Formats: sequence, structure tokens, C-alpha cells
Amino acid sequence: MRRLSNLDRITSQFDAALRTAVGAGKRKPGFQHHHEEADLTDNARARSGELMRINHCGEVCAQALYHGQALTAKDDQTKQHLLAAADEEAEHLGWCEARLTELNERKSHLNPLWYASSFSIGALTGLMGNRVNLGFVAATEEEVCKHIDRHLSEVDEEDLRTREILLAMRDDELRHQSDAIDHGGATFPAWLKRLMTLSSKAMTTSTRYI
Repeated sequence: MRRLSNLDRITSQFDAALRTAVGAGKRKPGFQHHHEEADLTDNARARSGELMRINHCGEVCAQALYHGQALTAKDDQTKQHLLAAADEEAEHLGWCEARLTELNERKSHLNPLWYASSFSIGALTGLMGNRVNLGFVAATEEEVCKHIDRHLSEVDEEDLRTREILLAMRDDELRHQSDAIDHGGATFPAWLKRLMTLSSKAMTTSTRYI
């Protein structure tokens, strides 16, 4: 197997950033729904659109974090674990994008900014060693699950298509969290988790409108 040069890695990461942050290239298919589109009120449809825009941006951030962490991971096993999780998160990205199209809503204009900042955080985390790297995955997925639960409480009960996506995403995030811990991820202290919560709120608040 040919060993990748630094230029190869930079090109690969640039390609991933374009595909994720600005939607260039082929996207994975949307979610296979079991429900027809509901006759939602304008307010309910707008609310679902806001929530899915936030979730789409969250998946952009997840892609960036995982690729940044994989880039600087200390061993191949951890790297492959991160890349496998990133591939599943790419499915979530496709689900959110397809649902936004169904709702006639746009993606966030801030996606490139959040991708860049998340990639940087991921790369720095990877330099701290495998336990911290995997622990960060677990803590991030814990925060994502809380965030999805909040959205499930906000979305209209009749919007079963959006609810299906959120529930399927939550199942995958819980599994990613468990897998990271099982592979030796460190348990982060409460103060650091609170800091991550504040960062998450900054993303969700800005993305809801921009």
C-alpha cells in the first residue's frame, strides 16, 4: 500500500472539507422514511426547518472533529475507529440535507466557519493521546444526544419524518459514545463537559437563524 505524502493528506482533507462544509461532490442518500409527509402548519414546518438546519450544522462539525482527530491520532486503530464513525456521520449529514430540501429550507451560511473551527479542535485533541482523543468522542456524543432530545421535545408531534431522523441519529450517537468508552476513552470532568455545552449552544443559537 502506497504511503501517503503530506501533500496527499492535505489534498484529502481539502476534498473532505469541500464535500462537507459547502456540499461539493456526491452526497450519501437521504433517510428511508416509513411515513408520508404530514400536512404541517407554516409555523411547525418553519420550526422543523430550523431544527434540521442546526442538526445539519452539527453533523458538519462532527465530520470536521472526526477527520481532525483522525489526522493526528497516535495509532492506526484509533484512526480507523474515528474514520468509521465519520463515515456513519456522513449518512446523518445526507439525511439532514435531504430533510431540509423536503422542508424547503436552506443550510446554514456558517457551515464553513464551524467546519474550520471544529477541525482545528479535533486535530489538537488528537495530539493529546488516544485516551483523550476517544474520551472527547464520548463526551461530544453525550452532548449531541442531549441536543437531539431537546429537539425531539420541540418538533411538532405530527412531523413524523423529522422525528424518525432524529431518533435514528440518536441511536447511532449513543453507540458511538459507548464504542469510544469501550476502546479506552477517558471520562471527562464535569467542568469540561460544561464548557463543551456552552460551545454547543453558541453553534445552535447562531445556526438557527444564519
